[in-house]
Amino acid sequence: MIKSFPPVTIEAARLGKPTNICSVTQAAEFLFMKWPIYDGPRLKIARQLCFDALEGEAGTAEARAAFIDAAKEANIFHDYLKESA
Repeated sequence: MIKSFPPVTIEAARLGKPTNICSVTQAAEFLFMKWPIYDGPRLKIARQLCFDALEGEAGTAEARAAFIDAAKEANIFHDYLKESA
């Protein structure tokens, strides 16, 4: 199950461009396989909540919010609303 959510844009240095993450599945894959830092409290929470959401034990919105927090912790969150202000 994909469990889509509104896009979250991150600056993925390994990919060389902004990247949209649009589902719990994509978020979990990125958190476990491509994340730029190896430790952090928000990273651990996001990984757990994405896993829980995939198992049906947490909500998609909760996993998305945790992913955004982890992206901010890793300094890769791209906030287009902040830029346009």
